[in-house]
Amino acid sequence: QVQLVESGGGSVQAGGSLTLSCVASGRTFSPDAMGWFRQAPGEEREFVSAISWSDSRRVYADSVKGRFTISRDVAKITVYLRMDSLKPEDTAVYYCAARTYYWGANYVSSSTYPYWGQGTQVTVSS
Repeated sequence: QVQLVESGGGSVQAGGSLTLSCVASGRTFSPDAMGWFRQAPGEEREFVSAISWSDSRRVYADSVKGRFTISRDVAKITVYLRMDSLKPEDTAVYYCAARTYYWGANYVSSSTYPYWGQGTQVTVSS
C-alpha cells in the first residue's frame, strides 16, 4: 500500500516563498512520476507541476512557470515543490500525487495518478 505524506504548507505574504515536501512509502513502490495539484475553495483541482522519475523531466502549469520549481530525491522517494514569488491566487490546498504506470507525456491529467496525499494548505495574503 502506497502512502503519500505532504508537509511544508503554511501562511505567507505575497512575494514570499514556501517549500512543500511529499514522502512516499510502500513496499516496492517505484514511481513513474510524481506531481503536485492544487484546489482552491469552490474550484476544481488543477495541475501544478510534475516530474518524471526516470529522467527528471519537469512539467509546469503556465500559471506557476518561472516561480515554482519541482525536484525529487530518488533515494528518499520524495518530491519537493519550491514556490517563490507567491501570489494570493496561489492560495489552495496542495496535493501530492504519484503513479507507477507510464502514461507518456500526459502529466497533467489527475486521472493518471492513483495515489494521493491528504493535502497541505497554502495561504498567501496580499
